[in-house]
Amino acid sequence: MTLKELVQQSDNIVFFGGAGVSTESGIPDFRSETGIYNTIKRYKRSPEEILSHSFFVAHPDIFYDFYKSTMLYLDAKPNAAHLALARLEEMGKLKAVVTQNIDGLHQLAGSKRVYEVHGTVHRNYCMRCHEFYDTEYILKADGIPRCEKCGGMIKPDVVLYEEGLDEMTITASIHAIQKADVLIIGGTSLNVYPAAGFIQYYRGDKLVLINKSETPYDRKANLLIHDSIGKVLGDVLSD
Repeated sequence: MTLKELVQQSDNIVFFGGAGVSTESGIPDFRSETGIYNTIKRYKRSPEEILSHSFFVAHPDIFYDFYKSTMLYLDAKPNAAHLALARLEEMGKLKAVVTQNIDGLHQLAGSKRVYEVHGTVHRNYCMRCHEFYDTEYILKADGIPRCEKCGGMIKPDVVLYEEGLDEMTITASIHAIQKADVLIIGGTSLNVYPAAGFIQYYRGDKLVLINKSETPYDRKANLLIHDSIGKVLGDVLSD
């Protein structure tokens, strides 16, 4: 059965996606050779170290220099994959998007029910008084962003290494996956845990994997597609 046929026959689809969904919007894959691993030459540290909670607390100046120069892509636009998923939700077929991405492109494309398991760059809070700040404020800040009200340091609402995932988001994501008739996984190597472990909660027999490269779960897929996720999902809605 083709993906188009699966989608036509179901009104309970959940999509779980990773960095590969956004690479077609010009946002580099964190772990690709052309991705932000190249910055290790500049900072003499691994991205995992810089993006850890302890490093953020100890060296917020270096953290923000790295974060603002390599993690924020505010000019990025939704691609065919984001737009197709938003359209499927509008049609009543897609029930939820579970994403490892922090760029907010699913919402920009029009998706309403999006579970961001690693947080988002679009929410930033003062660590002292919890005042909210948008991403533009972070970008325009000279050095470490500080709260205008109390002077406290601002932290992006992004899950750093050493931090736990938001329990409510995880619970909602697992619940959606458990109830799904069709689970489409795309643009992820399925190597990042605990998010990659979500696949074990799927109870159905219509597991679709869309990824350019192989994943550890390819043999479990009922439908395996090695191609551009934007092209694949875009074709689903074509006449």
